[in-house]
Amino acid sequence: MAKKKKLPSGSSTIALNKKARHDYSIDEKFEAGVALLGWEIKSIRAGKVQLVDSFVQIHDGEVWLLGAHMTPLTQACTHVVAEPRRERKLLLNKKEIAKLFRHTANEGNTCVCLALYWKGNKVKAEIATVKGKKQHDKRAAEKERDWNKQKERIMKQH
Repeated sequence: MAKKKKLPSGSSTIALNKKARHDYSIDEKFEAGVALLGWEIKSIRAGKVQLVDSFVQIHDGEVWLLGAHMTPLTQACTHVVAEPRRERKLLLNKKEIAKLFRHTANEGNTCVCLALYWKGNKVKAEIATVKGKKQHDKRAAEKERDWNKQKERIMKQH
């Protein structure tokens, strides 16, 4: 089994949303708790989580994670009807919710989930306010990334 990546805080990563980092330029990051059910924790421990099409939405003063897919395990869901793509509440304080609301009120800005990770025995979500990239911006970012890799190789050789 592959070794799990570590986030800067020293917590182990459950799932990453690599597509979001490619499609959006990240403005500001937040850490949020996630309200989960028992079967969801079991599927997270089994590694059955995908954040590819997930996004964050604010309505009625609450923040919700939409589109995250958690595959239910058959032995964990015998007595509960499991919905893999249900809305999951994100836990933030009022100041952070207000800041998210201000950022997403601007045209072209949105909020996405970048990662899920363990912090102690709790599941946390790294969410960010983002702005969509144009196609030429994506190509420029890819060129810069390749150039940085090439610079590192050259520096290693000398």
